[in-house]
Amino acid sequence: METAEKKLKKSVRIRLQKEALKKHKEENAGKLGDVKASLRNVPTAPRKMRLVADMIRGQKANIALNLLKFDAKHASLSLEKLLMTAIADWQEANSEVDIEEADLIVKEIYVDGGRILKRLRPAPQGRAHRIRKRSNHVTVVVGDSNESNSQTEANDN
Repeated sequence: METAEKKLKKSVRIRLQKEALKKHKEENAGKLGDVKASLRNVPTAPRKMRLVADMIRGQKANIALNLLKFDAKHASLSLEKLLMTAIADWQEANSEVDIEEADLIVKEIYVDGGRILKRLRPAPQGRAHRIRKRSNHVTVVVGDSNESNSQTEANDN
């Protein structure tokens, strides 16, 4: 069977894979679960970003968006865009489900340290002090709270 698949042209194999993915999405519409979105190399210190991330962890998506929109911290701007992206990705994956009745929540959000740009700043008496410009990677997992409740009930039975 594998030899028959290898004999197919690459374009035909890609088309068959796309059709299989489309069929899978149609069969599992509304049941695809959580969606992960990530943002890499954000030029904000991870410690400052974690303050904002802790604020929205476990919140409903619409409440989290309001918190981020009216928060004065600079990190909240990039987190708001990331959360909007995660919600849009969830809506794309679960196109059969109405987003208003979905009751989306921020299931997970974590901030990891990214690359550090090292610079030198002149100091007195011919010395130099090292400046570390930190960045971070943020990952958000958005899911339907109703779905998680139904899955745990199914596992209990």
